[in-house]
Amino acid sequence: MINHLKKATPTEVDANRDTAVKETVAKVISDVATRGDEAVREYSAKFDNWSPESFALGADEIERIVARVPEQALEDIRAVQARVRDFAQRQRDAILDFEAETEPGVFLGQRNIPVAAAGAYVPGGRYPLVASAHMTVVTAKVAGVERVTACTPPIHGEIPAATVAALHLAGADEINILGGTQAVAAMALGTETIGKVDLLAGPGNAYVAEAKRQLFGQVGIDLFAGPTEVLVIADEFADPFVVAVDLLSQAEHGPDSPAVLITTSRALAERVGELIERLLPGMPTRDFAEPAWRDHGEIVVVDDVEEAFALGDRYAFEHVQVLTADPRQALTGMTNYGALFLGEGTCVSYGDKVIGTNHTLPTRGAARYTGGLWVGKYLKTVTYQEVRSAEASAALGRLCGRAARVESFEGHARSGDIRAMKFGDDTFSWVPADAAVRR
Repeated sequence: MINHLKKATPTEVDANRDTAVKETVAKVISDVATRGDEAVREYSAKFDNWSPESFALGADEIERIVARVPEQALEDIRAVQARVRDFAQRQRDAILDFEAETEPGVFLGQRNIPVAAAGAYVPGGRYPLVASAHMTVVTAKVAGVERVTACTPPIHGEIPAATVAALHLAGADEINILGGTQAVAAMALGTETIGKVDLLAGPGNAYVAEAKRQLFGQVGIDLFAGPTEVLVIADEFADPFVVAVDLLSQAEHGPDSPAVLITTSRALAERVGELIERLLPGMPTRDFAEPAWRDHGEIVVVDDVEEAFALGDRYAFEHVQVLTADPRQALTGMTNYGALFLGEGTCVSYGDKVIGTNHTLPTRGAARYTGGLWVGKYLKTVTYQEVRSAEASAALGRLCGRAARVESFEGHARSGDIRAMKFGDDTFSWVPADAAVRR
């Protein structure tokens, strides 16, 4: 039985705002496509009050910016990137090329080829999101992407030094201080100074997400991203204070970030609710966390862990933290999630910032059909075929002729016929008597 102690009460979607976002993004993309750098500069000045001589940072400038970052912060960036790189390399090593002789004389193969160029968008807003540099650029480089172009916006009119340092240490080939739709459009379409990329990756606000949606098809994207989501599944053995802190840790992402607790213990559910109300007033990020919890927070009590897992799969959330007596049950008990965080020793914040797995994950139910950003997103899995045996080609030709004619594809059938004739002893009425078919 499912019992809601607290339900989400989101405010009505502002249709006019959503329409305005779509229209604004469409106009910016159209202008960038038509006017290139001139439009990019115009919108950067309008939206970010940022119009430098060049958006791209030169090597000397990057060196000066990185030198401003405290050494401890640089050491921490290197440590985190080493973890991200190690995990991404393990993923890459698991993706294999192969060639197999599937039948005598018939060879089929697969290759995994990195895209030539990727765009990494690292959002800024009020604070630098340094971790997004690790997730997008390091992963792309491990995949073998030759050129990674990065864009990150100025923050309060200043260059975000820590983000630039992270992008540089991650291996970005080009770093631009440029944000919003104009940055995404410039990378996707190419301008006089910003090279066109093949794939865009990285989170962003509603305008960035809408830009990626509108540009998808002209360029590949990692995934469609929405507000950050966290689901905690807990039983009576969980620490309610830990649960409360971890829910609020993700609510601070934004006022529309859902935070949900599913628990088998009514006592724990009530205590977590009390603790959240006590903790919220003192949070420095209360302006985001409070409306997120008020409008999108939920507390649900269920009968047992199996029911909790089943309900969790229906939510299909980005982050699922399992605080139960046996958290590893979730590995077989759940299928719909962006990432699992098992046991009290870990938390979603580790995944967001330091542990090494990628934090760019599916939201809004997309976990039902996709995972998050990983090294494979930067790879194109392509196939090839080669028939080396005359006998095999003749046999395939006969089969192709029959199969194609079932579908009334006569041209396809004749491609098969000609090989059955060339490499076998077949004859066909449609072949002119004087055709020069070399055997």
